[in-house]
Amino acid sequence: MHQGECLCGKVKFQITQKITDIVLCHCSECRRVQGTAFATNGNVESKNFKFLRGENNLTEFKENDNKSRFFCQSCGAPIMAKLKNNPDYTRVRLGTITTDVDEAIEKHIFTQSKASWDTICDDIPQHKEW
Repeated sequence: MHQGECLCGKVKFQITQKITDIVLCHCSECRRVQGTAFATNGNVESKNFKFLRGENNLTEFKENDNKSRFFCQSCGAPIMAKLKNNPDYTRVRLGTITTDVDEAIEKHIFTQSKASWDTICDDIPQHKEW
């Protein structure tokens, strides 16, 4: 089981399964959302993701017709993303997890669009796209 929260603590959640499909995403959208070289994202089944407090403190940003990103409206911390065409899963921003994450990072994705100043310095598999 994992727990997580935003920077200000107004949004808190619980995950009752192992996090799967953990990736380091280097796409330009994730870089801009996170303000860093990449985002660390993982999948959980939506039925195993539960808000403990602050769900009403989320702001939804509809990136396109299929994808929505959710942020704490008080501190701006990115919490998760949902795909309309895959509602059974929630993409969680692993930087918000406050418990130990023992699950391994599986791959770097969208490395073809990584920042020019970003150097990947590990042996984790790299994929130009997803």
